[in-house]
Amino acid sequence: MPLFSPSDLVTYAVFAVVAVWFLFIRKRGTALTAPELQALRAKGAVILDVRSPAEYAQGHAAGSRNIPLGELSGRLSELRKDKPVLACCASGMRSGQAVGILKRAGFTEVRNAGRWTTLKD
Repeated sequence: MPLFSPSDLVTYAVFAVVAVWFLFIRKRGTALTAPELQALRAKGAVILDVRSPAEYAQGHAAGSRNIPLGELSGRLSELRKDKPVLACCASGMRSGQAVGILKRAGFTEVRNAGRWTTLKD
C-alpha cells in the first residue's frame, strides 16, 4: 500500500508551487506602500512594464515605458541609472527577473512593483 495517494501528491505539489511562488515574489519586495510609491514618483521614477507589447496595449499604468523582458538586456541604454525604476508586469514574476537584470547592469534604485494594476492612477 502506497504511503500517499495520487491525489495527495497532487495536493502537495500544488502547495509546494504556491509556496515557492509566494517566497519568490516576497523576496523581491513587490509590496510598495502608498507613501513609498509617492516618494519614488516624486524622485522621477520610471515605471518599466516588461510585458509583451500586446499585453501592454490592453492596458498599462499612465506614463509607463514598455520594454518586454526578453528585450531588456539589449535596451538598457534607454533607461537612466540616476532615476528610480519601478518594474511591473502581469503578476510580479517577470518584473522580478527584470529587477535582477537591472541590478546586474548597475542600476541601484530598482523595485519590483509587481502587478501593473497597482501603479494605475
